[in-house]
Amino acid sequence: MEVTVKFVLPLLLGYLADLLLGDPRSWPHPVKLFGRLIQYGTQWMNRGKARFMRGTALTITLCAAAFAFFFCIQQWLWQWPVAWVLFTAVFVFFGLANRSLLQEGKEVFDALEHGGLEAGRSRLSWIVGRDTSQLSPSRIRIAVMESMSENLSDGVIAPLFFYAVLGLPGMMLYKMINTLDSMIGYKNEQYLYFGRFAARLDDVANFIPARLTALLMVLVTGSGRAWQYILKYGRAHASPNSGYPEAAMAGILNCRFGGPNTYHGKVVEKPYIGEHDRDIQHQEFNKAKYVNHAVTAVMIGLVSLTLLLLSEL
Repeated sequence: MEVTVKFVLPLLLGYLADLLLGDPRSWPHPVKLFGRLIQYGTQWMNRGKARFMRGTALTITLCAAAFAFFFCIQQWLWQWPVAWVLFTAVFVFFGLANRSLLQEGKEVFDALEHGGLEAGRSRLSWIVGRDTSQLSPSRIRIAVMESMSENLSDGVIAPLFFYAVLGLPGMMLYKMINTLDSMIGYKNEQYLYFGRFAARLDDVANFIPARLTALLMVLVTGSGRAWQYILKYGRAHASPNSGYPEAAMAGILNCRFGGPNTYHGKVVEKPYIGEHDRDIQHQEFNKAKYVNHAVTAVMIGLVSLTLLLLSEL
C-alpha cells in the first residue's frame, strides 16, 4: 500500500495533470530554473583554459544538486503522506511534456494549414534549430514529425524511465542532464570542449529510453515497417539515440526523414531515414498524436506495474 500511495499515485496524478494542462508558458517551471543556473554557471566558467574540466565540473555539480535537492525534500516529507503525494505529483507533472509536445506540433500544422507557408515556417522556427525560411509545406510537416518522435523519448519516456529507476530525484536529474545538453552540448567553438561531457552524459542517459520509445511505438501501432526501419536506420542518425524513434515514426508513416538542412547558414547533410519520399498531409498529425498518447499511456502502465511488483519482492 505504501508503494501505491507514495510512488504510483503521484505518477498517475502527474500524468493526468499533464494530459489536462500541459505546460502553460507563463507558469514557473523547474526547467526554467535549471536553465538559469546553467546560464549563470556557463558565464562564470566557460572561459580561459581547461574548458573541458570546467564544463565537466559544472555538469556534475548541477546534476548532483538537482538529485540531492529533491531527495532531501522527499526525505523530509516522508512522514506526511499527503504532502509527499502532492509534492511528487506536481513535479511529475513538470517532468512530463507530452501534451505540450503535441500542442507545439499541432500549432505548426495549423499555422501552415490556415495561415499559409510563411506562417508555418515562422511557427516551426520556435521548435527546431534549422533554418525554416526555405522549407516546403511537406518539409515543414516532416520536421514536426521528426521533432515529435525524438522528443517523445526525451520529454516523456526518458523521464518516466528515470522515475522508475530512481524516483522523483531521478526524474529531475534527467531533466537537468537534458537541459544541460540542450544549452551547452553543441559542437561549435564556444561549447566544443565546455559542453562535451554534458553531451556525452545525455547520450548515455538516453541510450535505453530512446530504444524503448521505438519499441513502444511498434507495439502501439503493430507496424512491421516501423520495426524494419528501426533495424535498418536506427544507427543512421548522427545522434546515437535519436535515430531509433525517428526510424520508428518514419516506418509508421511510410515516409522519409533526414536529408540536407541548413543550420546557422551552413548546410548539413543528414542521412536519410526511410525510403518513401512523399508529402506528409495535414490530417496525418492525428496518427502522430495517437502514437504519442498511446506510447505514454503504455509507459505509465509499465512503470506503475514495475513499482508494484518490486514492492512485493
